[in-house]
Amino acid sequence: MHLWTKSAALFVVLSLVVADVSSQELTYENEEPPSVTDLIDAREVFEYEVRYGFFTLGWVDVELLPDTTYAGEKAYHMRTRIRSNRRVPFVGTRIVNYENIFGYNDEHMFSHEFWRDDIHDDEYDRVRIKFDREKEQVHFFEYGEPTDTLDLVEPASGGDIIFYFSRLFAGTEKPYELPVYLENEMGMIKARNSGETEMRSYDAFDDDVEAYYSEGTTDIDGPFGFSGNFKAWFSTDDLRVPLEAHVRVIFGNVRVRLISYERHDTD
Repeated sequence: MHLWTKSAALFVVLSLVVADVSSQELTYENEEPPSVTDLIDAREVFEYEVRYGFFTLGWVDVELLPDTTYAGEKAYHMRTRIRSNRRVPFVGTRIVNYENIFGYNDEHMFSHEFWRDDIHDDEYDRVRIKFDREKEQVHFFEYGEPTDTLDLVEPASGGDIIFYFSRLFAGTEKPYELPVYLENEMGMIKARNSGETEMRSYDAFDDDVEAYYSEGTTDIDGPFGFSGNFKAWFSTDDLRVPLEAHVRVIFGNVRVRLISYERHDTD
């Protein structure tokens, strides 16, 4: 299967409305990790570069779209877009959107529906996952046709919720586990966090950024064949911005680094 058509959970790794905050500005008012509400209210927009050695494989864009509803309840719409570098041999132009309708409560974040659109091939709703909490089941579809059903294990997600979920633990000594449903299977992301910091440099910011370190492992198959061990860095600011990830893929190690960051905070 082509590495760009594998279902996603790049962030681990690996989110818009009133007053702009400079893309160079981080805030340091709280020592504790952010809440889910803090992250949603920030209305962030991210762009990451994916590199293998000296080669840029592509880019990952993450944003939170306008709020929506699901089954009559308020819900949130996260989009993760992966864009290939058309100059890479045998890859060409590929654009894949991963859409996640999710909610949260006092206990955890969770997906309602997760689907993939292969924009470059005009194939929309290529894969869809529905989380049925009444029956405690997860239903998988491909091109609109059912393919499998698994038991639901909370906090069940389509994968990219890790982009928010991991930030709730960054800078602490607390480990976490997150069930992820992809490719008619359930996998698990496990991570360990550290309160130690180091200074790192990113194109998204004018100055060096102080960062927390995290590492973990996963048995899911994500973009580029991502699986196995990973390393990640988060800013020490109030929002624990995901800065960088090193992940193991089918052909070696890939680095994912933040190159653009914006906030559009709600009041």
